[in-house]
Amino acid sequence: MIGLDTRPKLARGVRVQADRVRGGFNLLAPEHVLRVNTSSAAILNLCDGQRSLREIVDRLAEEYQVDRGRIERETNALLQDLIARRMVET
Repeated sequence: MIGLDTRPKLARGVRVQADRVRGGFNLLAPEHVLRVNTSSAAILNLCDGQRSLREIVDRLAEEYQVDRGRIERETNALLQDLIARRMVET
């Protein structure tokens, strides 16, 4: 579990890009492409190394009017997976 004070950011060379052909989004990394849904793209676009996980969760909960606990769990799971893939850093 990632701490709420952690300030996640995309790893060097990693970026989120809209897929104009198929719709949706791709997470692009050197030699890797990972399709991500709109919710994941919204989370990743906030991972700038400046905002804490707490700030990201609060912003998403307010913007999408979804239960904060649910957003925290889902955001944490996504970030843990992408940290393991070395696409996100803390």
